[in-house]
Amino acid sequence: MADQNSQSRAARRKQQGKKTKKKKKQPIWKKIIKVALLLFLILFLGGAAVGAYWIATAPDIEEDKLNIPFSSALYDENGDQFGDFSSDEKRTQVKFEELPDLLIDAVTATEDVRFFDHNGIDLKRIGGAIQGNFTGGFGSQGASTITQQVVERAFLSNEKKISIKVQEMWMAMKLEREYSKEEIMEMYLNSIFYGANSYGVAQAAKTYFGKEDLNDLTLPEAAILAGLPQRPTAYNPFENPELTEERMNTVLNLMVRHGKITEAEADEARSVDVASLLNESRPDPTPYDAFVNQVRSEIEEKLDDVNLDSDGLKVYTTLDPDAQPYVESMLSEEESPISYPDNTQAAMVVLDTQTGAIKAIGGNLNNEVGFNYAINGNPQAGSTVKPFMSYGPAIEYNQMSTYHQLDDDGPYEIEGSNPIRNAGRSYNGWVTARYALQQSLNVPAVKLMEEVGRENSKEFAERLGIQFDEGTLDVRDAIGGTSAQVSPLQMAGAYRAFGNNGEYAEPYAVTKVEFPDGRVVDLTPDSEKVMEDYTAYMVTDMLKSVVSSGTGTNAAVPGLDVAGKTGTTTMDKQEGNPDSWFVGYTTNYTIAAWTGGYEVYEDPETGKDKTRRVPLQDTSLSQQMFRNTMGHLSEGIETADFTRPDSVVDVTVEKGTNPAALASDSTPSENKITELFVKGTEPTKVSERYEELDAVSGLSASYNEDNNSIEVSWDYDTDSDEDVSFDVSASIDGGSMQSLSSTSDTSMEISDVEEGAEYTIQVIAERGSLTSDPATTTVKVPGEDEEEEETEEIPGVSGLSAEFDGDETINVSWSYDGPSASFEVSVNGETENVGSEGISVSGVTPGDYNITVTPISEEDNEIRGSSASTSVTVSEAEEEEPEEEEPPADEETNGDESDSESDSDSTEDTDQNNDSTEENNNNESENNESESQEQNETEQEEEDSSNSEEETPDDSSDQGEDESNNE
Repeated sequence: MADQNSQSRAARRKQQGKKTKKKKKQPIWKKIIKVALLLFLILFLGGAAVGAYWIATAPDIEEDKLNIPFSSALYDENGDQFGDFSSDEKRTQVKFEELPDLLIDAVTATEDVRFFDHNGIDLKRIGGAIQGNFTGGFGSQGASTITQQVVERAFLSNEKKISIKVQEMWMAMKLEREYSKEEIMEMYLNSIFYGANSYGVAQAAKTYFGKEDLNDLTLPEAAILAGLPQRPTAYNPFENPELTEERMNTVLNLMVRHGKITEAEADEARSVDVASLLNESRPDPTPYDAFVNQVRSEIEEKLDDVNLDSDGLKVYTTLDPDAQPYVESMLSEEESPISYPDNTQAAMVVLDTQTGAIKAIGGNLNNEVGFNYAINGNPQAGSTVKPFMSYGPAIEYNQMSTYHQLDDDGPYEIEGSNPIRNAGRSYNGWVTARYALQQSLNVPAVKLMEEVGRENSKEFAERLGIQFDEGTLDVRDAIGGTSAQVSPLQMAGAYRAFGNNGEYAEPYAVTKVEFPDGRVVDLTPDSEKVMEDYTAYMVTDMLKSVVSSGTGTNAAVPGLDVAGKTGTTTMDKQEGNPDSWFVGYTTNYTIAAWTGGYEVYEDPETGKDKTRRVPLQDTSLSQQMFRNTMGHLSEGIETADFTRPDSVVDVTVEKGTNPAALASDSTPSENKITELFVKGTEPTKVSERYEELDAVSGLSASYNEDNNSIEVSWDYDTDSDEDVSFDVSASIDGGSMQSLSSTSDTSMEISDVEEGAEYTIQVIAERGSLTSDPATTTVKVPGEDEEEEETEEIPGVSGLSAEFDGDETINVSWSYDGPSASFEVSVNGETENVGSEGISVSGVTPGDYNITVTPISEEDNEIRGSSASTSVTVSEAEEEEPEEEEPPADEETNGDESDSESDSDSTEDTDQNNDSTEENNNNESENNESESQEQNETEQEEEDSSNSEEETPDDSSDQGEDESNNE
């Protein structure tokens, strides 16, 4: 019993141990695999379901769409259709049996090397494309076979979507089941667009090489045809033979790689000149062919796998239906008012200044099918680069003013190279930036680019769409001499930014494209700020000077505010200019006009025609093209002037100051110039070169018997913050002037004067380096023998002053406190006696006037008071800027004055003595009883006889007006 219990307990214990033993965990990797397999199964089933849906919704294969592509329509800026690329234009069908093996080998090596082996899709090629898409993004690498390309072109859109690609592969395999390889190759080669408005390989062979039979094609010709479908516009051998040659070499390399030809055969083909293969007879141009070329180029660049000639597109463009035909007529030797000499080519582009939309393109002279110089031409730009290589960057980065001084001192030396010279081989010394650009001076432009820094110049130009071959600029790039090669389209786009407040957008011809399925793609480029508004405006203002008074006057359009720049290039080892430019703009239109010298000659080795550069016979043609076109386009529309932004101020500065200094009131008008400055950088210092201080007025001197001294006083008004001092000098009995003192007071005392001496006292105002004209007065010191006669002496006048009123008149006045007297007035030696305390001297001309007034006793004309003198200067500036005539202010007198005193234009004084009751309109003194008057009567009559008309009491004021008008 005990044993049984013991066994039972042991068994139970053992059993319990078994129950408590832990179960082993499953490895994590097994779980991951199970989850991955489950997800893969779900994805596979989901993908299969989605794929099945895409396949089920794929279009049916319709035979009538396999060989004939859909036509595309082009619409102008108003939405009116101007072009329809029909599928039956210039098309020649060909059968497979007519295709030479050489052409088939070239096509398959380029497009689908395993075409005759796969069932519509190339799995190996797909694998390579998938790998490329992982690194470059979906759609970056294509794997389409020729069969897939036929399907896509006929039935599907060009969108890069997985659904479209699945449908494409399904339909390709389906097409392979329904048609033979030979039929599919026929479909492909008969529907492809080859450029030059040629559809199908047979038509392309006829257009480019004049070959009716494809079996006559040579290896290089077959390689060119095989390479064209990728980019038919860009690789068009008529327009871009260099690019065509590059593409041909690519095809030849592929043929060697895939065993279609040997390396020796490829080398022989590469040695052939592409131009020598081309048909001399070019196809007739289609309407607006140059503009359509740009449309094709933009669509190829901005939309992948789109064919303008076969995809049934609606393309909305910026073409101006008035501008485009006018530009073509301007480039037609039969229609243009311009006479184009032999060996001349020409091109022109018109843009909307506000948007950058291309209004019109003229690709070459007579609009022939061939090279499009407006888009693809890349000649050197000459001086047309100066606004964006030198002047624009200097304003943008250095806030240069249009007055900025540049030293045009001689040829610019370059170590190890020829110096840079001005075109005319003349030099001007220091000139303003405006003048340097206006006259297209080379040396200042080079120095300015060095001032601003070449990297800054390069960055500025690149923001305007200009491209450079080299990484760094050469100093000659400042004048367009090396790597700055541009097309008229690029140049128009760059200049447009100056006319559009510094906003740049790449010139564009296409606004939107509508696909057959209703999908619309907007292709209008975005605009961006590439420079400050002050840079754009100040460059524009300088370029207006080029047209108004510089090198571009032949481009001026009456009534229009036009800004623009000329440019010419030079030839090595030959005189003359092979290129001539004018690029200009208004607020509405921007036009780039170019002419170039090209000569056709026969190559002695090949016997084929080639072209070479030659000098132009007339470099003004581009300006004439611009003037005629801008004038026509601007007829009947408002063309506003360019609006100056708040960031720009105009300031009148003095010519020749460096740095710029403000013109003073005394600066002659011919030495003043108004230029533009970036706000906050304008000069504040006033030039002192021509500034003058006013002379003192009211200078008087009198002898003080009590202390044997001469007391001198004068008046002086100043609104200057700077202190004015006065240099006082004196001469004795006509001797030399000796400086007595410099004082800031307006009076002084000369002590211990000599008895019987006559003192001439001179006062000059001084401030810094400036001095005024001298004012003088004279005083006589009595001698011992004169003391007994003192009771008989009369005092001199005081407060003598003379002021020019700015209108051909000097007003002279003084004060007198003594016995009755008349006054002898001497003006530069010519004397006149008057009875009043003032006189007006009219008809004055620029110069210095010395005026002396001496009182003469009426009781005894032998008794004379001391003389007082003053002087006044009438400057040229004051005479050149007359102010409107106004009656002079009333003179102070000791009694009533007659009405005739208002006649300030008379050359003689008409004021009367206080005791006089009659007017003397013949300007004779009323004091006929004084002997002094009798002595001066002869002089008075001589003066009167010089007047052309005798003054009468009723016509006194009219006479003054007549005299003024005659002057």
